[in-house]
Amino acid sequence: MKVTLIGSHLCPDTLYAINRLCEAGVEMDFKNISASLADLKAYLALRESSPVFDGPKANGSLGIPCFVREDGSLTLDLEQILG
Repeated sequence: MKVTLIGSHLCPDTLYAINRLCEAGVEMDFKNISASLADLKAYLALRESSPVFDGPKANGSLGIPCFVREDGSLTLDLEQILG
């Protein structure tokens, strides 16, 4: 399984997720929204179009880390990816 992790190297939750995915041997493509304007722009479009982010937006959160499965489905739950 390959997963795309969208997050920031400045976010402790993102760093934790990267470490856990590496330990589990999950193949990962990391999109760092703090280092790439293209990645940030793509993430913002995704965040505005997906109901997965309704909760984080209501709470004033960014909604990272975000995980995109190979089938394109999204989750904010690391345990769903590791499960």
